[in-house]
Amino acid sequence: MRSFGLALTALAVLALAGAARVSAGGKGQGPTVGDKAPTFESVDDQGKPWKSADHIGKKIVVVYFYPADLTGGCTKQACGFRDDAQKLADMGVEVVGVSGDSVKNHQLFKKVHNLNFTLLADEDGSVAKKFGVPVGKGGTFKFKGDDGTVSNLVRGVTIQRWTFVIDRNGTVVLRDTKTNAAKDSQRILDEVKKLQK
Repeated sequence: MRSFGLALTALAVLALAGAARVSAGGKGQGPTVGDKAPTFESVDDQGKPWKSADHIGKKIVVVYFYPADLTGGCTKQACGFRDDAQKLADMGVEVVGVSGDSVKNHQLFKKVHNLNFTLLADEDGSVAKKFGVPVGKGGTFKFKGDDGTVSNLVRGVTIQRWTFVIDRNGTVVLRDTKTNAAKDSQRILDEVKKLQK
């Protein structure tokens, strides 16, 4: 009976550990280098469905998570990917930015900074959680354009800045949890060059 009781205790501990991982909201979990990338679906900056299965495993995919459209660090990061877009495309790389912003926010962000890659609206943080990226509260924010127009931007959640590179086999080859916004695209170029050696 004692061994039966110990087995039940062990099962209870395992169940609690599993519950703790789930309740952590994705913090510290998700794929690491060598793991298969999670499959996910979202909505792109045109309001159309975007399925990872249509992209991952067919080319190298960079999935970068960032806190907010039209803010300092996030703009530097996005403009870096914009400026390096052709070099990345020439190496068979597709870049996808993910934040908790709405489709409307993404459209404005792309227009203001001439962004030439896809942004996904992860307003409930479900994509970020699949990758283990920590998610916080969203809110409503004001953005004043160069023409003086003020826009109210709604962000469902605020996602931390993490970057993943997924190879043609669908395997995570880079998981950067301390991404340098201004240097992210250059680092990705360096990483992709290593993959091609």
